[in-house]
Amino acid sequence: MGDDFDVAVVGAGPAGSAAALAARRAGARVLLLDRADFPRDKACGDGIAAHALEVLDELGVRDVVAGYAPLPALRLIGPSGDAVARRLPRPAYTVPREVFDARLVAAAVAAGATLRRHTVRRIEQHADGVVLDGELTARVVVGADGAGSVVRRALGHPVNPDRHLALAIRGYAPALPGPPEQLIVTSGRRWPAYAWSFPIGDGRANVGYGEVLRGEPLTRRYLLDRLAALLPGTDPATVDGLRAHHLPLSTHRPSPGRGRVLLAGDALSLINPFTGEGIFYALLSGALAGAAAAGSPQRPVARYVDALRRRLGTHLRHSSAAAWLARRRRVVDAAVRAARRDDRVYRTVVELGLGDGRLDGRTLAMIGLGLVSQDRPPRR
Repeated sequence: MGDDFDVAVVGAGPAGSAAALAARRAGARVLLLDRADFPRDKACGDGIAAHALEVLDELGVRDVVAGYAPLPALRLIGPSGDAVARRLPRPAYTVPREVFDARLVAAAVAAGATLRRHTVRRIEQHADGVVLDGELTARVVVGADGAGSVVRRALGHPVNPDRHLALAIRGYAPALPGPPEQLIVTSGRRWPAYAWSFPIGDGRANVGYGEVLRGEPLTRRYLLDRLAALLPGTDPATVDGLRAHHLPLSTHRPSPGRGRVLLAGDALSLINPFTGEGIFYALLSGALAGAAAAGSPQRPVARYVDALRRRLGTHLRHSSAAAWLARRRRVVDAAVRAARRDDRVYRTVVELGLGDGRLDGRTLAMIGLGLVSQDRPPRR
């Protein structure tokens, strides 16, 4: 079987574009496939943390947030109403995925990747390569096709089970009054759950609500009612572009690959279980997968697994532990109070939720002290 490409990447979102960029930097012939034309919308919170920009900088991609104002602060409101508002260690941005993803795809094409609109339905692995839909061939395939990944299913992995899968609804609304900051309001009524408002800088904000699934269906009306309850200044009637999406949490990850096929981003369930953040994970895992795929066709999965373990292994263990602890509302309230009292704790929480941070003894001790303080009834 003659290979047309060294690497085929299924899905041209952040994970797929990063994989294509990394593979091209290694000299591979890259085919980048997506079922949609770009620019296209994608349901997401649109938050771009500094950690994501670092990955792109390493790939030679800059100015992806050009034209969008930095957000210097984050306000977090706990289930009982306690709040912390501090400057972020480094500013974040809100860039609609319609813009952000198109810029990444353009960078991948400029780097030499071949972009083609194509919906992948069938994957066949052979000793010397992979065939997609009986017509496209490559030595190695990277599956970066999101939460409903066809590539993941082809490897025999089902979707995440309840309690390891969240559902969120997102839209665009007039920005709330006050200084520009990221706002996250957690819910005491249906925890783990929270609403968010991330200003874009043009008078609008990305707003939404999501919660971890527990077995019962969640209706659109229910999600919008919870959004209105947690963000009182947001009228669902004024929210445009409403779309719902699943978030496969990293607490239940499939194998990163099999044979000559690798998984990255949402297809690998790389969504932070603590915050729902996924762009940083997508870019980093995509870059690691692309580099592994571009090397020798022998044992690409082993190279990728080793790279993931070295780069994210400890963090993923710590974020899973944090998510387990945070299933208790009292722990979240105690963490908010500790972050309000201590900037170092705040920075640890931010790094854990937006990047590749880790829990530390100081943070755990401060949260423990907060747990012994007087309990307050949840306000929502």
